Amino acid sequence: MQNKPFFPARRVFITSAGSVVGQKEKRGPLGERFDFSGDDRFGKDSWEKAEAEMQRLSLGIAMRKAELVEGDLDLLVAGDLVNQCVSSSYGLLGYRIPFLGLFGACSTAAEGLLLATLATASVCRRCAAVTSSHFCTAERQFRYPLEYGGQRTPTAQWTVTGAGAFIVSSRLGDAQRTTGTHVPEILDVMPGCIVDRGITDAANMGAAMAPAAADTILRYRDSGCLPDGALIVTGDLGAEGSAILYDLLAAKGLEIRDRHTDCGLRIYDRDPADAHAGASGCGCSAVVMAAELCEMLKDGQIEELLFLGTGALMNTAAVQQGHSIPGIAHLVHIRGTKRDAISEKATD
Repeated sequence: MQNKPFFPARRVFITSAGSVVGQKEKRGPLGERFDFSGDDRFGKDSWEKAEAEMQRLSLGIAMRKAELVEGDLDLLVAGDLVNQCVSSSYGLLGYRIPFLGLFGACSTAAEGLLLATLATASVCRRCAAVTSSHFCTAERQFRYPLEYGGQRTPTAQWTVTGAGAFIVSSRLGDAQRTTGTHVPEILDVMPGCIVDRGITDAANMGAAMAPAAADTILRYRDSGCLPDGALIVTGDLGAEGSAILYDLLAAKGLEIRDRHTDCGLRIYDRDPADAHAGASGCGCSAVVMAAELCEMLKDGQIEELLFLGTGALMNTAAVQQGHSIPGIAHLVHIRGTKRDAISEKATD
């Protein structure tokens, strides 16, 4: 088994990010940080078209921030939760950029960054990673139509209506042009392994994903690469999954409570928002990373973090047939590198 992370063959930076959210997210604690918010329909006549529009907007925002046009990007990787990832295909249809579709469930933001990093460190100059989710498309596909009025359990999480896009570049000149005193630099990545601990409750995603998060963190620790003091950011374990993660790691001699945060617990005021155990969805970690955490890295408020995207690899048929829910967790190690210390002369 690959128990060591992959180290890029050349330096890779996140040079810009774009975030688009709905109204519920705009009213939350991070509301002022998002680049754009809409009325959940985003001017479209279906929820699915609205989600596609969010992807289009988020990538456009990230490209404008980086002062790039389509021809400047070598590859676009994107995914979402809707059947066959149609939000990505339709939303990014207008961009003439080579495209790879992804499905990593709620881990897609981290999976996209991971693959963009490996591509940018080898055969590409710049890549974009995009993902999204929408509360209404997810409810219709995985649970019940909104009109059904089904009651949500305490362990349930609220799917974020949002999209995040990231521009990943190996060009040192791109890194030097970014705003802020620091530039988010991806030091290494570790793909997750599929882990299934027999959870069958589709309303308890945190419990299904927590064992996968623990597995990746422990593999990373055992590789000797777990940095002391780095912030550990999980994608959307919520309150339930975070508590389970702490217990699983403590049983293996690792305590992370004082340096862990979960994107699913940052985006809503849980009680007023009726978010129960927190937020979820591909857009959850994507917009928190794009709007808040990348900016904190750029301002030097965070020195180093492990971004651990978590996902439940299920579909509606598997749940209806009583199958348990496998989880996955991909790790991206990011450091805020001082911008004035990046030498354009080294390579570009």
